[in-house]
Amino acid sequence: MMAAEYHFAKGMIKPVAALAVVAMAVGLSYLQKLGLEREMVYSIFRAFLQLSVIGFVLQFIFSRQSVAWIFLAYIFMVCIAGHTAGQRAKHVPNGKYIAGASIFAGTSVTMLALVLLHVFPFTPRYIIPVAGMMIGNSMTVTGVAMKRLRDDIKSQINRVETALALGATPEQAIMQQVKSALVIGLSPVLDNAKTVGLITLPGAMSGLIMGGASPLQAIQIQIVVMNMLVGASTLSSITSTYLTQPGFFTYAHQLRVSVFSSD
Repeated sequence: MMAAEYHFAKGMIKPVAALAVVAMAVGLSYLQKLGLEREMVYSIFRAFLQLSVIGFVLQFIFSRQSVAWIFLAYIFMVCIAGHTAGQRAKHVPNGKYIAGASIFAGTSVTMLALVLLHVFPFTPRYIIPVAGMMIGNSMTVTGVAMKRLRDDIKSQINRVETALALGATPEQAIMQQVKSALVIGLSPVLDNAKTVGLITLPGAMSGLIMGGASPLQAIQIQIVVMNMLVGASTLSSITSTYLTQPGFFTYAHQLRVSVFSSD
């Protein structure tokens, strides 16, 4: 344990030196009177603290090689992601629970497929980082899709109510809004997949290369990562729109006006 702490302390020299770049950003913010200096310092300090803590936590989990720790870490990440996505879609009824359930469904199905196909071994060293990437992307997509669906229905409420009055089911009445929300939510993930390697080298690939892996090995892993992110994000966002819909309607298939009256 002492050796690990020593190597950690020694390895932090470079991250601390890189704070010079943050100091430059703070200085520019001050000169431009942006008022972001305090937020920049707080954000960097919080990131430093969180990453330092999670480093020791992961070191502990990896040394135990226990399946139970995988599930605990996974559930913890899903809960945090569900809360965050729900905050974005705060006007959606039960938004946090829906977001958490959707993220869990999308990422767990994708992870199960990857394990069954022997793409990744079911060990903490592989599963926890992979799950973190999937959950992070699913969190963003789910939050955007849920918020966009509610906003689109609100802006087109007369059209939706007309469709309901003409005999359409709730699902039929908001079909176009659901499609629009899914397209908007998934667009960043798909755009990233289309431009990966041409504009940026993704974090997983860059980390592997800097860690000593060959570019060809890094590419293989990155392709897997992009595939799983698209799969998990799509499943999570579609699940979230289906789970969100009942909260917008009464049992009599009428729009709940209270859901759309606040901003």
